[in-house]
Amino acid sequence: MKKSNLYKKGYLWITLILFLFSLCLHWLFGWYAFENEQLAHHQPIIASEYVTEMMRDTMENWQSEFLQLIWQVAGLAFLLYVGSPQSKEGDERKEEKLDYIIKKLNPEEYEGLMKEWDKKYPRK
Repeated sequence: MKKSNLYKKGYLWITLILFLFSLCLHWLFGWYAFENEQLAHHQPIIASEYVTEMMRDTMENWQSEFLQLIWQVAGLAFLLYVGSPQSKEGDERKEEKLDYIIKKLNPEEYEGLMKEWDKKYPRK
């Protein structure tokens, strides 16, 4: 059964929808706050000033929260990929040790077990 792109990338779509929803709410409530502040100071409501202020606020939020999270996730993924001590190399070492133990404990069935497991869990 082939799954659709929408299903396979469901986490991405939900995250994107929540992101856009929260961004729209941020700008909407920012407009109400800007409007109230301008009226309280008897200033005209100028949309370009609002856009400038909201872009500044949005970028400040992204710098303090979003970019830190991106670095933590992307940076960690990159470091794992290039072979830091916590990378897949440790898994390969463990797998080799397990293969050795299985071969010593059950040499008669070793080849059959390896073929069965390789079929069930293909190596990359």
